[in-house]
Amino acid sequence: MRLIRLCLVFVLALVLILVAVANRAPITVNLVPESLSRFTQGQWSMTMPAFLALFLAMVFGLILGLVWEWLREHGLRAEAKARARELARLEREMGDLRRNHAQPKDEVLAILDEPTARPAAGLPTVR
Repeated sequence: MRLIRLCLVFVLALVLILVAVANRAPITVNLVPESLSRFTQGQWSMTMPAFLALFLAMVFGLILGLVWEWLREHGLRAEAKARARELARLEREMGDLRRNHAQPKDEVLAILDEPTARPAAGLPTVR
């Protein structure tokens, strides 16, 4: 399994290197459309290699997806935590009930509840 994982990582690294080598030409990335850039008064563009823009877009999408899923699953995690607390409370209560009911209430009842010893072979039983 580890060998398969290493092979996949190697292939992925090779593909990323090939994409980077094939897309070295500089491109300009505008964060604000040029028609609106005069209102924002700043430089909202960057010149970078094409592969860097592609990799940054992938990383941004990955982070956005992770945050989205983490927020979406918040309710499920909260419900699981509440159920785990309830389960722990019920297990404690069950343990307390078992301990309380296992104790004899009266000496006479404790004697009656004791299992009778089996008589040895050939000996009469006395009660």
